[in-house]
Amino acid sequence: MTVPSVSVTYAQSGASTQANALGMRPMQERVYERRGEQYLLIKSPPASGKSRALMFVALDKLANQGLKQAIIVVPEKTIGASFNDEPLSQFGFWADWQVAPRWNLCNAPGNDDGGKVQSLGTFLASDDPVLVCTHATFRFAVDQYGVEAFDDRLIAVDEFHHVSANPDNRLGAHLGQFIARDKTHIVAMTGSYFRGDAAATEQALKKRTLTNLYNKRPTWLDNDHKALDTAVATAYGWDDYSPDMPDQEILSRLLALNLERAERQG
Repeated sequence: MTVPSVSVTYAQSGASTQANALGMRPMQERVYERRGEQYLLIKSPPASGKSRALMFVALDKLANQGLKQAIIVVPEKTIGASFNDEPLSQFGFWADWQVAPRWNLCNAPGNDDGGKVQSLGTFLASDDPVLVCTHATFRFAVDQYGVEAFDDRLIAVDEFHHVSANPDNRLGAHLGQFIARDKTHIVAMTGSYFRGDAAATEQALKKRTLTNLYNKRPTWLDNDHKALDTAVATAYGWDDYSPDMPDQEILSRLLALNLERAERQG
């Protein structure tokens, strides 16, 4: 007995990786179009170019929007390498991304709550434009220097899903204070679903059942079902099939097919 099978291949145009005249992919170009926003969230899959999108925006804010400095905040030291120097001008942009070695605190020795906090304070008093540090270093620095010390600066938070509105989440509390003061620019980047508020996330996940998904019947799911139904009907040889075919007709044909196969098997 031959069992019908279905193979689905999605078209891949490569458009998401093609760069414009400034060296930006489509996602990065869309972000750059919003570079004047005071608060900006970049939600894009891992390895899609969020770090470079931030570089484009930060350079414009420093050169054209009157901000003094950009502070890039990452969850762990290894991620700091994502914001190493980039020769953006080689690909068409008007400036290069550069971080002086002394200001990439992810590579500096010492503890997050000790010398690195002092280094961040020194940076704030300097004329240098960019610093990279961990979430922990940044939290301790805000505790020590206060939110007002970061006025007229860009704070870019990578892996933003670590932030929570829970009062026990210090980074979330600090960002709330920055927003309330309204004197900093904030760019948040994430490639994952937000998971900072565990209780809220757990409740949301409980609602994400297959039953609820099918009941909502989003357009993408409905279109995929129609394509799959058409492919199966073709495999059965139903050349007259259309999505408007009544369920009773489909059931009658399936019943007849099953009876025919049962008879063959004797």
